[in-house]
Amino acid sequence: MAFDLLSERLNKAFKNISGKGKLTDDNMEGMLKEIRIALLEADVNYRIVKSFLESVKEKSKGIDVISNVNPGEMVVKIVHDEIIKLLGDEQTGLNFKETGISVLMMVGLQGTGKTTSIAKIANIVKNKLNRKPLLVAGDIIRPAAIEQLKTLGKSIDVEVFSLGENVDAVETSKKALEYAKENGYDTVLIDTAGRLHIDEELMNELKNISDYVKPDDILLSVDAMTGQDIINVASTFNEQLNVTGLVVTKFDGDSRGGGVLSVKSITQVPIKFVGQGEKIEDMDIFYPERMADRILGMGDIVSLVEHAQEKLDMEEAEKSAQRMLEGKFTMNDMLFQLEQTSKLGSISGLLKMIPGMSNLAGSINDSDAEKQIKKTRAIIQSMTKDEREDPSIMRSSHKRRIAAGSGTSINDVNKLVNQYGKMKTMFKQLGSIQKRGIDQNMMDKMMKQAKDMKIPFNNNKFKF
Repeated sequence: MAFDLLSERLNKAFKNISGKGKLTDDNMEGMLKEIRIALLEADVNYRIVKSFLESVKEKSKGIDVISNVNPGEMVVKIVHDEIIKLLGDEQTGLNFKETGISVLMMVGLQGTGKTTSIAKIANIVKNKLNRKPLLVAGDIIRPAAIEQLKTLGKSIDVEVFSLGENVDAVETSKKALEYAKENGYDTVLIDTAGRLHIDEELMNELKNISDYVKPDDILLSVDAMTGQDIINVASTFNEQLNVTGLVVTKFDGDSRGGGVLSVKSITQVPIKFVGQGEKIEDMDIFYPERMADRILGMGDIVSLVEHAQEKLDMEEAEKSAQRMLEGKFTMNDMLFQLEQTSKLGSISGLLKMIPGMSNLAGSINDSDAEKQIKKTRAIIQSMTKDEREDPSIMRSSHKRRIAAGSGTSINDVNKLVNQYGKMKTMFKQLGSIQKRGIDQNMMDKMMKQAKDMKIPFNNNKFKF
């Protein structure tokens, strides 16, 4: 994901200052050098790097240790605040009208995920912002663009307005606004044509649409993988169209992130959304402070909770948890927990959002983890109803059948059954503790089981 290398280098830089009683020019020099290298390697604009370092140095110089906070932590806070300034001091939302129809235009070059992005934003507008959106197929240049938008619209239950590829985009937009007014839509999102490069024909077409519909927002889709070219594209589009926000796509890719860090300071165009996957729900509202937290390895627990609330069946999860604590944990519960975890995304991605766990993310092979999840799912789904309720009834012949049905081995089945048994015992003990209070002998026993099962478990943080 973007900023992974930057996060690693910045955390290395902070280690150079830890343990110092006071920040001076001498002990700051090594840290600032590391930060400079980290930012330049991340492809941050040189002018931005220079200004950033000057600001950090000025604010850090001479800070004493106060209130049990060491200088390293205080520098992290200063760097954190400066990163937020680069990304934008606060989250910038869409510009909705108080009354009437709000209009959003999506513009950008071909290949930046423009059409997919506008559908993802329509999904957010509908489900998170509680509005009634209408998608408009205004890209009549790219083959199959209209059909692509219709397919995406159908997947999120949002209507797509189109007059076909033989009617120009301005006329389509005009008729779409009339249709929206007649049918009670409060938000119109217009997809527009792109080109492989910026040219006069493209800009004239976009200006004509903009002049007629007078959009409240003009969002520009930019590819995070293009690095500093984000700034060039954003600057050119902004000069011609007065862009109100950026949609950064492919943010989950292996980009260095420097263009994203630089673009707001240079163009003054805020980032409003970031796309972090191919699925329709893989688009997030951009929060500068949360991104700064993640860049510095502080996690993003707020976003994690929001993802959980959106993607998980909270009512069923609560029922499952209660069954576990009552000692009624079955293979069906195990499968349910597995499915719920999968909905939240990759394990390494989840670790990055948990404070203090981001350093473990690099040790996780998401591909291997996904293979293990698929194997576990296949084994459980190959069991009968009775076997899922009580795996102890299984004999060798049952396990051979399950292994054959799931494409695994008897050893794989045995490992899963053993893991299930340990988990059931542990959950039952948790239920007992919840009812009676913590018994130290039982706690020690559970700690050993957690260690044997390689489950992170912190006695100091164990509370009910």
